[in-house]
Amino acid sequence: MFYRLPDSRPSAAWGKYAGRVLAALVLLFCAASASAHPSPFSYVDVELHDDAIHGRVTFHVIDGAHELGIEEPDRLLDPAVLGANRAQIETLLASRMAEGGLAGPVEWRGTATKAADDAVQLSFRIAREPPPSLTLGMNLFPYDPQHQTFVNIYDGGKLSQQWIFGEGSKSRTFYRGTTAGAFAVMGTFIPSGVHHILIGPDHLLFLFGLLLLGGGWRKLVAIVTAFTIGHSITLSLAALDIVNAPAYLVEPAIALSIIVVGADNLLQRKGNGRDLRPWVAGIFGLIHGFGFASVLREFGLPQEALGWSLFSFNVGVELGQLAVVLIVASLLTVIRRRSAKAGQAITLAGSIAVILAGAYWFAERVFWGG
Repeated sequence: MFYRLPDSRPSAAWGKYAGRVLAALVLLFCAASASAHPSPFSYVDVELHDDAIHGRVTFHVIDGAHELGIEEPDRLLDPAVLGANRAQIETLLASRMAEGGLAGPVEWRGTATKAADDAVQLSFRIAREPPPSLTLGMNLFPYDPQHQTFVNIYDGGKLSQQWIFGEGSKSRTFYRGTTAGAFAVMGTFIPSGVHHILIGPDHLLFLFGLLLLGGGWRKLVAIVTAFTIGHSITLSLAALDIVNAPAYLVEPAIALSIIVVGADNLLQRKGNGRDLRPWVAGIFGLIHGFGFASVLREFGLPQEALGWSLFSFNVGVELGQLAVVLIVASLLTVIRRRSAKAGQAITLAGSIAVILAGAYWFAERVFWGG
């Protein structure tokens, strides 16, 4: 059994201390994540033509506002404000692109806002013949250590290479006329999946809430498997544009799932009803899958390796999820070995903290547009 281990003599003081520390850590985690970047990604599409390089740059308004010194990021969605800052934005992006290996006289051809994604997109043209090989190492907004820049390279009208650059990433080289193979696709999308779940505090807190009650290995496997099946289904459907759900519905629903998990823990703690955590994990996993898919929809999937890219991203998500589960479950086991009282205190305090965090996110996303 996983959690049902012989308990040492209960210690009321130790139990209260552990519970309070856990609740404080959860709330501190939530407070820090509340101000975190909701989508720390930028996207660069590079199209190689015979006589020039065309492309698009898409970035979140938070990143643009930080670089421009604008206190309210949403103001960049105002055409007048965007127009007034356009020259500064173009100069900044041209400089960062040159630093990343895409140098040349950049001709900016258009600017548009993507209000649904809180993003700005600029089109460009570099009037020079593309070289036989292109070496890039592009991180457009290095001020944020979590930020990643997704680069798509199109050669002959076909998506031929995809890279993800972040803090500490090394430059990579694309050779014209080649297409990324399965191993290259896996090398891009597996780390992306791991990164995506580890920077998602709402996904992590949902998992944490599911583990608080403990249980045997079978129960743990059932919960994790149900969550995996649920989010894998909708991640694939959404990434392939078969089924889509708008972010203004998905994000509050994810927050609601956290509240439900915490409330269910309190009911189960009193012995009320059956343990439905596997069902909760599976049903709400369907909603979390739409959240996971958002990054893939923006990045785009290579049609020549569609199965590999989806599979690899999902593997990355599972590896990140597994690491979290093993760490949290192991810590809870150690604490329960020390004191049954501490285990009870952790379940109570942790569940209350989970509910409060979920309620905050729900209110933020419904009423404040977070």
